[in-house]
Amino acid sequence: MEVNKSIIMGVWLDFKYQPDSEWRNYFLKLKKAGIEEIFVNATVAQLKFLVKLTKNIGVNIHGWIWTLNRPYDKNVMGNKSWYSVNKRGDNCLEYRPYVDYYQWLSPFSHDAREYVKSNISKIASIDGIASVHLDYVRFCDLYLPINLQKYYKINQDHEMPEYDFGYHPNGRSRFKEKFGIDPVDIHGGELVQEWKQFRLDAVSSLVKELKAISHEKNTKISAAVFPYPKMSSKMVLQDWSNWDLDIICPMNYHAFYDGDINWIGESISKGIKHKKPNSLYLSGLFIDWFNSKDLKKVIKESLDKGADGICIFSSEYLNDDHLKTISTFKS
Repeated sequence: MEVNKSIIMGVWLDFKYQPDSEWRNYFLKLKKAGIEEIFVNATVAQLKFLVKLTKNIGVNIHGWIWTLNRPYDKNVMGNKSWYSVNKRGDNCLEYRPYVDYYQWLSPFSHDAREYVKSNISKIASIDGIASVHLDYVRFCDLYLPINLQKYYKINQDHEMPEYDFGYHPNGRSRFKEKFGIDPVDIHGGELVQEWKQFRLDAVSSLVKELKAISHEKNTKISAAVFPYPKMSSKMVLQDWSNWDLDIICPMNYHAFYDGDINWIGESISKGIKHKKPNSLYLSGLFIDWFNSKDLKKVIKESLDKGADGICIFSSEYLNDDHLKTISTFKS
């Protein structure tokens, strides 16, 4: 798959019901500013509609899907055994850590994996879709970013069992068969890293299968991920350095980590070295934290550190001043 080396600009947005003309005018507005990669959280039918609507506009529609976090999904809520389990034994069908929209499926559940694969296959099969865009392709947050810990009044200076997920019965039995110990009984020592890697591999193997499904249908695959692999492995058991996706969008949301624009540059430097030669790295920016002047600085910083472009979260916070600034990089 040949990569376009010009500056790539993208945005995440949620589908909403509005007249076709309003959709068309909005996409034309984005296109004029240089934003051509549109990552849309929508149903398959809605994605088909947008792909058809934008056929002659010059923007690309990506199918953004919440992969393992499936809150309120009526297709799976009758299957308790599909959900992730924490070290205390709480099942995520009933126990929702941090927020009510956290309801995680387990990559150790065969049926949950098959369900996820069917979701990805449906999006990848859409004629003209630019990519299947994976989000929440990880475990629940073992550690929150420092400023979110303050917000939720949690001090996560150690691994807390209520947030330590991956103890699905299938995962426990497979690990015990291989290493001779139930991971629930690991409280330190030499097998701590093996248990962590075991869970990292469970997510990575699922992504490998999803990538194969997409590519079999001649569709690219992309993902929104935590800022850089060392951080993502520790915080959410997500090792995207081994995924080899077509487009990777690290969420460099600096303020969550008590950082500044320099933090974004450092994060890109730590992550960009894991980008594969034929893939794209789009630096995810939380646009509501930037005025137009700072946005110009952070886009320049992202490009200087090697990013192929940016992806903006989200369209909800994107204003005309932002668009004017973005357009200066495409002219």
